[in-house]
Amino acid sequence: MKEGKAVLKSKMKWIGLVGLVLSAFSLFVHFLLARFTEDGFSEYQSSITVFSWRPIFETSDLSRTSTLYRRLWGPVGQLESLHPHANPRGYYAGPGAQTNGYIFVRIRGGFHEIRSSICDVVAVSRFLNATLVVPEIQQTTSKKGISSQFKSFAYLYNEETFMAALAKDVNIVKTLPKSLKSARRNKEIPVFRVPYAASPYYYLHNVLPILIKHSVVELVVSGGGCLQAILPPHLEEYQSLRCRVAFHALKFRQDVQDLATNILHRLRAPGRPFIVFDPGMTRDALAYHACSELFQDVHAELIQHRRAWMRKRGLIKGQLSVNSAKQRLKGSCPLTPEEVGILLRAYGYSWDTIIYVSGGEVFGGQRTLIPLHGMFENVVDRTSLSTSWELSRIYGHEANLDENYPRAPPAQVETKLDAWKNSGPRPRPLPPPPARPKTYNIEGWWGWVAESDNEPESTVVELRTNAHKLLWEAIDYTVAVEADVFIPGFDRDGKGHPNFASLVMGHRLYQSAASKTYRPNRKEVVRLLDEIRGHIYHANHSWLTSIRRHLRSSLIEGLIEASNKSKSSSFLSHPVPECSCLRPDSIEMSSNASSPAHPQVHAALGVVHRCPAWMDGEKDLSSKEKDNEEDIDENDPLSSRLFFQHTGSHDVGGEDITIKEESQFEDQEEDGGD
Repeated sequence: MKEGKAVLKSKMKWIGLVGLVLSAFSLFVHFLLARFTEDGFSEYQSSITVFSWRPIFETSDLSRTSTLYRRLWGPVGQLESLHPHANPRGYYAGPGAQTNGYIFVRIRGGFHEIRSSICDVVAVSRFLNATLVVPEIQQTTSKKGISSQFKSFAYLYNEETFMAALAKDVNIVKTLPKSLKSARRNKEIPVFRVPYAASPYYYLHNVLPILIKHSVVELVVSGGGCLQAILPPHLEEYQSLRCRVAFHALKFRQDVQDLATNILHRLRAPGRPFIVFDPGMTRDALAYHACSELFQDVHAELIQHRRAWMRKRGLIKGQLSVNSAKQRLKGSCPLTPEEVGILLRAYGYSWDTIIYVSGGEVFGGQRTLIPLHGMFENVVDRTSLSTSWELSRIYGHEANLDENYPRAPPAQVETKLDAWKNSGPRPRPLPPPPARPKTYNIEGWWGWVAESDNEPESTVVELRTNAHKLLWEAIDYTVAVEADVFIPGFDRDGKGHPNFASLVMGHRLYQSAASKTYRPNRKEVVRLLDEIRGHIYHANHSWLTSIRRHLRSSLIEGLIEASNKSKSSSFLSHPVPECSCLRPDSIEMSSNASSPAHPQVHAALGVVHRCPAWMDGEKDLSSKEKDNEEDIDENDPLSSRLFFQHTGSHDVGGEDITIKEESQFEDQEEDGGD
């Protein structure tokens, strides 16, 4: 009997051991398949991934019917009648089979420069009745370290969608015919280095005769655009064509778009609206506008070094040393993340508001964002809402460059140290340090800055990172366009032209004009901030009222000002009125309204075209209700408490505000008018 029990126990042990082995083997096979099967690994990881962001909210829900919610997140009523309409006004005929030749284009620059240039070259091709070869994005094809599975244009955008969306506007082919390819390789075709913002007549008088003679020309475009922003009235249909290119034809390649969509879903998962903040603090922009004194460390030296480099190449005609404090007072420098955070808290956004920080680079690194993190709990970016696998997947199959990265061999260092220790009697000089390659990390530190006046050549790793930035900004662009609120820290790039944030604001104006897009006047904001610089977290009620009134007015006045400033440099930053129309039912509602504000805004923006009848929508709000939304007087005590308190029991500014004081505070924004 005992022997039978022992045998049974032995069998059970063996069965258990076999089960464990099979389980381990199954788990091993599962990970192996996930490792070498992209789709399987992606699905597997999506179920187990723990993202770095864990939102923290004071309340579980947010009333969407409250006046505070409408003031912070609701649509801008005065712009609700504007709708996208990029159909050609002249209704020109489709492209014919016979054209004047081929236009081959090489585009250099960053994300916003590439996007603007593509829209321009399509319009130029239509204007010259030429066949456009899908543009070559120079930054991704001429650099090393980029995945070979993507070629030029297809690295960022979807070629098939681009060609199909513009089939009725311009002939587009993927490559030149074989005969012209060989001519280009032999440098036998004419090349034009197109000036920035060239007029249509430049192409008509200079490019077209050469195009007809040689059947092909090559255009080299850099600086962000090759066609002037504002065209003569008889060429208005080309403005609509630019909008069709930018807002309909230029779709990111599918895997990039999918990742951006996933990030949007993760942002909206808590059920809260969110803000996108674009700092615009790039090294080139800070150098061009002489804003080095925003930093008090090596970063200031790096900015000055870049400014000197720009002056040598004629990109800047001003002095090398410029008073950054005066530049800031003039509104020529970016608002810092801390300053933007103060504006948002003063306006009424609570400490638990979700803020997504966009942009491929924030010069100064994450430490620049520390004050913003201190004021808002839920500050995120693409890295905290995605995994390293998801990001590496959109880069493609890239070679491992770690082993090729130049490093000083440890043996040489030891040899030098031994030679120094054994050489002659003391005192003696220290040995020279081993040669160091140019190094760069997210904090913006270059190891060479104290050793040389010349910036070393970019390493392969840096060249690859520059290409990755295009994909990062594509993700951020998608998120920013769809955000509930957008606010820029700066709207100019390193050449003085409208930047990434300007393109986002232009796209939002076209796609959903009524969505909240703040355009603060930096000069006015700096003046208001300097008023309480010494006690900035103990602001009084009148100062809060001034900040709120300014941000409210920037929704409309900033938009009108952009039509005068930004549009002259970049059409895509302000595609109104050419690409917008007024919905008929909205026009009737405005005309019946007691306040003439809406027609005045439409007139200031120059929008006179009525939308087609098929665009008529349901009248979801009466004109009276819309007017009330525009003139919200927020008397809720919670509104005045938001700037001072972190939670219900913690003071940020250390100021004890009684309920009596809160009830006496009134936001008098309507006194300023919109």
